[in-house]
Formats: sequence, structure tokens, C-alpha cells
Amino acid sequence: MPDTDPRADRAWLAAAVDLAVRNVAEGGGPFGAVVVVDGALLAEGQNRVTRDNDPTAHAEVVAIRAACASLGEFSLGGATLYASCEPCPLCMASALWARLDRVVYAADRYDAARGGFDDLAFYELFGRDRATWDTRVDAVALDGAVAPFDAWLGKADKVAY
Repeated sequence: MPDTDPRADRAWLAAAVDLAVRNVAEGGGPFGAVVVVDGALLAEGQNRVTRDNDPTAHAEVVAIRAACASLGEFSLGGATLYASCEPCPLCMASALWARLDRVVYAADRYDAARGGFDDLAFYELFGRDRATWDTRVDAVALDGAVAPFDAWLGKADKVAY
């Protein structure tokens, strides 16, 4: 399990917040993140949504991608993600898929909402029935829909994740 030293947490969070503030000065969004392993910086990320025209280029996702590329692995077990703000659902899901041991954040979803960001709204949206969403989500019955999973289950040399 990663270190839970409160002084180290504050130092890494300060680094993430500094990345976020610098990103705003450079024309980006107010989010920064760092991935730390064994007390050492592995990767960092800043929000690149508008710079890259990529709605998934959140600071946490950018940091996770860089950390995985650095390690040559898709799993970040043993690592901690420090984020300037509470990860939105996209970023939290990314942290879970990356198998991070820990996520630590400074500002929260209410601070993000005050700044004009949808984090809080999305967290609330996921608690509602999909029929109430502005974006329609439809399941359509299709012959062979489970064929990819059958192929996966039958593959002897698959890499589990």
C-alpha cells in the first residue's frame, strides 16, 4: 500500500495544484495531477481538453497515460494519483481501471461546479434513471452481441485486466 504520510500528501497535492495554476496561465483548464510510486514522481498531467480538442484529455487521464507509457504497463498497482480536484467520473473510472492503490485530491466537485465545470452534475446524473438523461442511451438486441466475450473467454493466451 502506498505511503499515507500527511506531509507527503500535502506536498504532492501542492505539486498538482501548481500544475493546474500554471495550466490556467498557459490557456488550459484548472486541473493538474501527478502519479507517484514509492515517494517518487512517475508522471504528471494537466488538463488538455481545449488544447488538444480531446474531451478525455483530463489531467488525471493524461497523467495515467503518461505513467503507463513510462512503465510499459497498463496497471499502476502500487501507485498513488494526486489530483488538484476530486476526479470526475471519467477520471475516477480511469483510476479504477489503472488499478491505482490510492487517489488523493484537494478541491472537490462542489469547487469544480463553482468554477463552471460539470463534475457535480455528472456525479448526480449517474445516480438518476437513464430515461431522464439528455443523452439517450439505448440497448439494442443484436444477434452475436456476446461473440466478442465468447472469443475472449475462449482465448487461452489473453492478458487479463
